[in-house]
Amino acid sequence: MRSPVGWVARGLAKGIAIAVAVIAFIAVFSWAVMLLWNYLVPELFHGPVLGYWQAFGLLALCRILFGGIRAHRGPHGHWRRHMWRERWESLTPEERARLRERFCGRGAGPASQGEQQPQP
Repeated sequence: MRSPVGWVARGLAKGIAIAVAVIAFIAVFSWAVMLLWNYLVPELFHGPVLGYWQAFGLLALCRILFGGIRAHRGPHGHWRRHMWRERWESLTPEERARLRERFCGRGAGPASQGEQQPQP
């Protein structure tokens, strides 16, 4: 049996490795943006030449303006919605009413309880 200290040390080492990998990815990506910008923009548009930190700042600005500050859901978010939609469609009307009652605090509506809906 492993000691709890071993689990903590392993998790800490994994966290540090992930942090180093993320920092390295951002550094390489900033360097690539700087190279591409300096290769294309001055020649095509007579724009300025960027330094490394300017390219990093440009990436951060683009992230804020176009990507938002929130974390992305990842590439598999649509599959999760699809799975829940399929599951919802496979439920019987009674099961759907129970879920609505449980999560929304109401039933499926007056028509499911034998009442008539008002006519507009």
